[in-house]
Amino acid sequence: MKKVLILGVNGFIGHHLSKRILETTDWQVYGMDMSTDRITDLITHERMHFFEGDITINKEWVDYHVKKCDVILPLVAIATPSTYVKAPLRVFELDFEANLPIVRSAAKYGKHLVFPSTSEVYGMCHDEEFDPENSELICGPINKPRWIYSNAKQLMDRVIWGYGMEGLNFTLFRPFNWIGAGLDSIHTPKEGSSRVVTQFFGHIVRGENISLVDGGHQKRAFTDIDDGIDALMKIIENKNWAATGKIYNIGNPVNNYSIRELANMMLALAPQYPEYAEGAAKVQIVETTSGAYYGAGYQDVQNRVPKITNTCEELDWKPTTTMAEALKKIFDAYQGQVAAAQALME
Repeated sequence: MKKVLILGVNGFIGHHLSKRILETTDWQVYGMDMSTDRITDLITHERMHFFEGDITINKEWVDYHVKKCDVILPLVAIATPSTYVKAPLRVFELDFEANLPIVRSAAKYGKHLVFPSTSEVYGMCHDEEFDPENSELICGPINKPRWIYSNAKQLMDRVIWGYGMEGLNFTLFRPFNWIGAGLDSIHTPKEGSSRVVTQFFGHIVRGENISLVDGGHQKRAFTDIDDGIDALMKIIENKNWAATGKIYNIGNPVNNYSIRELANMMLALAPQYPEYAEGAAKVQIVETTSGAYYGAGYQDVQNRVPKITNTCEELDWKPTTTMAEALKKIFDAYQGQVAAAQALME
């Protein structure tokens, strides 16, 4: 019976992972977060041990529970592009500095560290498929602070790899645009404050225009959260130590669509729901520049497709959810929240 420590348990990945663990295994979950809105139905579970806290403050609690648990998942991070551009030091301080002591504790106590790297580490890589073992990691100039997230995560990957050379049992996983209910709040009207699917969905619910940055031609390989959690569960199980010392892209190369295509897919789906139809009818697609939307420090990659060969072979995993299915699940999940989101306009 594993003891799994999830720091950031109320986050997007954290709450979906906790739910899966409690529903399908006999494992214990020890979770910390600063809020509980996504896990209100989980915190009373007999195998969920929740502590309301902050990894930058409650360091003794964290160290004690790293020592106590078998598998450590430090999921606390800032992962919104607008923050990379506007508050790069906040990104570095949380994503790297605050997580480094946790990595060191995992090494000290001999635990399995399952660390969330990111598809962003590849930067503006020119490869058709991003290969975790061979692709070059290419970032823009220093005056583009958008890349501080990529660099902070890449440096952490290298530090963890270094600890692995000294015996740390680790697995790095790189989520490629995981989407699903609870990704960000749809009750956030400010553009750039959440990730793209949630941003567009909130606009549709409220009947606001959708802004496409630089024409919306940049593509992303979108991955349903349940497919992502399937892979993560296999990493945590780590059958025959297969995942130790490995880096896994977790994504769906088949679901590779441009942001413009995503907007059109969501607008085509919305009228099938009475709750969304009225708002969707008011939405127009407008174009803007990355400078106007994010600020001068933004830069982007035009294509981001994961190579998942080793993930599929070593974990006996494959993504199965189509883009249409993934979007329908999101639309279904938020049907009860439409009135609250619409009220932001009043």
